[in-house]
Amino acid sequence: MDESRPIFIQIAEQVENDIIEGSLPEGSQIPSTNEFAAFLRVNPATALKGVNRLVDDGIVEKRRGIGMFVTQGARARLIERRRADFATEYIRPLIVEAEKLGIDIDELAGLLRAERINS
Repeated sequence: MDESRPIFIQIAEQVENDIIEGSLPEGSQIPSTNEFAAFLRVNPATALKGVNRLVDDGIVEKRRGIGMFVTQGARARLIERRRADFATEYIRPLIVEAEKLGIDIDELAGLLRAERINS
């Protein structure tokens, strides 16, 4: 866990990552808040706050008496949101910095390709 960010956000992001990566497919049940709390050694209320964030976003749904399940279309919605966030958080600042350094778009694309090959 990253101590610089709230635990409930990290719980929600981990579930989102599992959905995007496919280890939690649409329609599958997610761990209970008690399971999250026991595994991460956090207060169950903290785990519930993370799961409720996913419910509020329409990523998971409560099935009374059964548990929480990944909604249909959740993966596509998450990818769409993350792509938009990626552009805002990474691409725009990268372009601004490249312009400051006199790196044009073609050169920047070449740098990105080279880094991808080396990673």
